[in-house]
Amino acid sequence: MSDSEEEGGLSLDSVFTEPPRPPSPEPTITTYTRERKPDHSDWSSIDIRLVGSHPLWAHHLWNASRAFASYLDEYPELYRDSTVLELGAGGALPGIVAAKNGAKTVVITDYPDVALVDNMSHNVRENIHESDRAKVHVEGYIWGHAVEPLLALLPAQSEADERAFDLIILSDLIFNHSQHEAMLKSCELALSKRKPSESPEGGAQSRPPPCALVFYTHHRPHLADRDMDFFTKARERGWHCEEILTRRYPPMFPEDPGEEEVRATVHGWRLTRA
Repeated sequence: MSDSEEEGGLSLDSVFTEPPRPPSPEPTITTYTRERKPDHSDWSSIDIRLVGSHPLWAHHLWNASRAFASYLDEYPELYRDSTVLELGAGGALPGIVAAKNGAKTVVITDYPDVALVDNMSHNVRENIHESDRAKVHVEGYIWGHAVEPLLALLPAQSEADERAFDLIILSDLIFNHSQHEAMLKSCELALSKRKPSESPEGGAQSRPPPCALVFYTHHRPHLADRDMDFFTKARERGWHCEEILTRRYPPMFPEDPGEEEVRATVHGWRLTRA
């Protein structure tokens, strides 16, 4: 990946300042196999179609996405019967896992590029049962912009109910250093402000607090400090940041420079509002 990153407008080239790799083959199918043993009525795998070569890097199923899917599958209590937003979804694997595991509403977004949005919609159609598709929405969205069109997709029981997301998914996005502030702004606008609910007895929490989950790999180890600036900025804006996971995968690009252990490790963080 190139070190070149420049501030700019909102065109695709200015939002994603990394030059693409040589063109990939035409769209391919990558299968995610569930690590948790399914029961007789449950799903066992998800086929994700990936676009061909694309400047937004959506032609890869990233290790962070696989780790995210496994984490969401292991902890469905984080989002069951709740509202979920995925930013920069690419192939949309984490959002699809959340939808299959009982989320009330899932909104899957990426840059409003026709190829990307159509491909995400295809993956939803292929992996979500027809009876559940009404709860899954695919939208184009630019980070930092108004979130009202996304919130309008959420159900509300009454006019007094808050329309907001209980969980926001950011999978392998923080290498876009120029967009850290925009990502955080979107999270701040979209995340629910409710307090953690308590059990009827007033004891342990019955619902986890609203949070953003941020999974990533340091693809360019020499720029790891700039990746981590995301969390510095988040704390400055009032977020509590906690690392919750590290997991090693084979590095996606063995020929890339930098320490292999760093490039092979997926990190997962949970962000909650202070």
